[in-house]
Order: sequence, then structure tokens, then C-alpha cells
Amino acid sequence: MICIDSIVTDPYFNLAAEEFMLKHSKEDVFMVWQNEPSVIIGRNQDVQAEVNLSLAEKKAIKIARRSSGGGAVYDDLGNVNLTFIENSREPDFSKFSDLMIDFLSTLGIHAEVDARRGLTVDGLKISGSAQSIFGGRILFHASLLFSTDLALLNSILEGKEGALNNLSETRKRSYVKSVKSKVANVAQFLSESMQIDEFKQLILKNFLGQDATNRLYVFSEEEKAEILRLKEKKYSTPSWNLWQSNLAGTYSVNFKT
Repeated sequence: MICIDSIVTDPYFNLAAEEFMLKHSKEDVFMVWQNEPSVIIGRNQDVQAEVNLSLAEKKAIKIARRSSGGGAVYDDLGNVNLTFIENSREPDFSKFSDLMIDFLSTLGIHAEVDARRGLTVDGLKISGSAQSIFGGRILFHASLLFSTDLALLNSILEGKEGALNNLSETRKRSYVKSVKSKVANVAQFLSESMQIDEFKQLILKNFLGQDATNRLYVFSEEEKAEILRLKEKKYSTPSWNLWQSNLAGTYSVNFKT
């Protein structure tokens, strides 16, 4: 398995990197990454229904749409994202949740899996996840809240009431509504304090050590160029992220890179 420690905090680049590795790499992949303040919505979600757009505008919080399903999440530099990509014809996504639980146990944290493959500690959610399949490859990604601004998280994930009424019947049928949960940061469950950079490196060390053949991997210049092209063509565009063209003209500040 190749292990990628992404130093890029641009959500559009990181989402493009996931898709690129899913579709163009033949190896199993593990990637650990962080985003600057942003809301990441699921493939079949509506921005107005999921996000407090006025607050996002005020705080210059980016809006990004991923290619997997599931609900909306808030990212900032207080959380860490994990991506697993594997060759598989018989997906078993639960094993990735188990791997995360095993890692957290090394820190003295007892986490459990909920019905949507999120992780909870003492009934409080510390991680959400989503999945996608492409050909014979599967992708599972999850966000671990470590020292995230939870007050902002709760405020930004409040969409406009009645926004779903404006959707077409086709989109309503495929729509995935976010499920609200009480959340907590991993940091509050640690017996000894640590910084998020240390937490991130412990994650990377843990998964590198899962197998003797695992190795650190850095994108080549050619791969970075392809990822940037995918970002510009898809992930950083209002047409992909907003769906509704009438929003694109009034809500564009958060698509600056």
C-alpha cells in the first residue's frame, strides 16, 4: 500500500487527488490530509439545504462537493481526513472503520461504529464516513474531529428551511439528507494533550506499519499536473459545487484558490 501525507490544505485539490488515485492508480492507497475551513457536501446534496451560506460567505468558508454520497461535513485545520482506496470486487467497508477504531485504541480511546459507519465515543460522534466504487476499486474516506471549532461546525451546517422544495423530482428521489449528531473532538478524550500535527503523524506511522510493504508516496510532477487539471475542470467549479446556476453569480468568493 502506498501512503500519502498530503501537505495541501485546498479541499478542491484533495478531492481531485482522491478521484485521480481511485481511477488511475492500480495500487492500494492510504492518504491522510487536512482542509482549510470548508464544507464538504455529498454528491447528491443541495448546498442551500445543507449550508448556512451567509455565514460561509462571512467567514470565507469554501464549499466543495465530493464524488461520494453521504451527508455534509465541516472541515478545518482541527480535523484530519483519511482515505482508503483498494482493489476489490466484494467491498467490505466495515474493515476501514475497524482500522480506525484499532488506531484510536492505541491512544486509550474506546470508539464504536454507528449505523452509518461513523465513529462515536460515549455517544458523541467524532467521525463521519462515505464510500464510492469505481470499476474494481473502492474508496472509503472519513473525517476525524480532533480540535475542530464545534460551535462553527454546528452553525455552518444549518441550511435554508424549505430549500428542498425547489429541487426537481428526479433530484429529490436521489437526495441524501444529512443526519444531525452531537459531536466531540478526539482531543477531549486523550489522557495527555497533544497537537494535531503529532496526531496526524501518529496516524501515518500506524498505517505505514500495518504491512512491511507499505511505503510513503509523493505525487510526481505529472500526477500533480493531472490532479490540478481535474480540480480546475471539476472540483473548484461553481457548476459542480452549487448545482443551481442562479447561485453561481452571487456566491463565488469561496471558489478562490
